[in-house]
Amino acid sequence: MALVLGLVCGSVALAQVASASSPAPPSSSSPAAALPSGGTGRSGPVVASGTVPDEATRAAVIGRLRELYGADRVVDQLSLGSVVAPPQWRDHVSKLLSPALKQVSHGQLAIQGQTVEIRGEVPNEALRQQLASDMAQSLNPTYTVRNGLRVAVQDQTVVDQALANRIVEFEPGSAVLRPASLPLLDEMAAVMARLKDRRFEVIGHTDADGARPANVSLSLARAQAVKTYLTGKGLPADRIAISGMGPDQPVASNATEAGRARNRRIEFRVGS
Repeated sequence: MALVLGLVCGSVALAQVASASSPAPPSSSSPAAALPSGGTGRSGPVVASGTVPDEATRAAVIGRLRELYGADRVVDQLSLGSVVAPPQWRDHVSKLLSPALKQVSHGQLAIQGQTVEIRGEVPNEALRQQLASDMAQSLNPTYTVRNGLRVAVQDQTVVDQALANRIVEFEPGSAVLRPASLPLLDEMAAVMARLKDRRFEVIGHTDADGARPANVSLSLARAQAVKTYLTGKGLPADRIAISGMGPDQPVASNATEAGRARNRRIEFRVGS
């Protein structure tokens, strides 16, 4: 995820996590930094860059970021310059750099003069409203907070919608993919590739016919066949785990052919 922060007449930009700062009268341009996709603060460096008026301010910003994200993740690229910060600027920085920002992904926090704008994705509508409200309440009335946050579509939902209850088909009793299933797997590979920071688990399932140990082995072999196909389409192997559940997690009755057909399936689960 990425959050950007800019100060006019004193600027701070943050990449790879969230950050904020308070503005000053218009003068220099504001930097912007975009963070990689994924959750805020989950992984990757937090880069703070831009210009601040003095060493005390630099130390305050970097110190606060290290408190939030850990010293090993914070990269200090701040510089000192002849910029004039507004009254109580450091206090506003500390208030805006709150743990709540770690819940924003694909985000940007920009401060221009006395206008604060936050954009990005959050898990739900309540958090979208609360985060901007808390920011506004932490600042004095001369500041304006623009809420550009949006509720993210959950990654698992994206994958489920792509699969759309369709079945990955194999030759009977084997882990050989049927040609008719390849277009579906091509679609799944494209969707998974767009979720760049996520890991996945491919889970094989069977019906209850036959011996359970053989079904567990078959389900695992089928999951491996799907993984092999997906990695052949360019997905990194280390982002895909596999497991075989055999007949242990049916989604329909095994008493009918239609039910058994539904139980013979491949599940795609989104991880962290």
